[in-house]
Amino acid sequence: METKAESKDVGAPPPGGAEGVIDIGRIQQLLPHRYPFLMIDKVVDVVVGESATGIKNVTINEPFFQGHFPGHPIMPGVLIIEAMAQVGGMLLMSHWEGQDSANKVVYFMSLDNVKFRRPVVPGDQIRFELEMLQFRGKTCRMKGEGFVDGQVVAEAEMMAMVVDK
Repeated sequence: METKAESKDVGAPPPGGAEGVIDIGRIQQLLPHRYPFLMIDKVVDVVVGESATGIKNVTINEPFFQGHFPGHPIMPGVLIIEAMAQVGGMLLMSHWEGQDSANKVVYFMSLDNVKFRRPVVPGDQIRFELEMLQFRGKTCRMKGEGFVDGQVVAEAEMMAMVVDK
């Protein structure tokens, strides 16, 4: 795997973002999700057609912790996978950088081999690493893993496609 210094990033850095980092403003331009369903905080690396790495900071202020579970807060697994899918959406949308991406949206078609390895709790930072396995036309297959402190917390294989809004 390439290091960040060797990656083949394309495009200019977003306004207000560091080199190679996609900040929340740019994420909101590319993904339709909004509070409380925008799950990722930044994308720290995208190699178009190959991989993306994104960050989710988990805080006790998340609305789902009120009911999951009182006195024992654990991030729901489906929301961990949703956050992973949003990083995957950023990877897929990177193909349309510089084009009319405002009129496109990513739909996920399937999830396979989903596994949860350990609970995610307030204070954790999940680092999602996604790899594009196959890309044909507007459809791709990806494999993703989520890490907290270097330990795998979740993994999944996903299929998604870009469609016009």
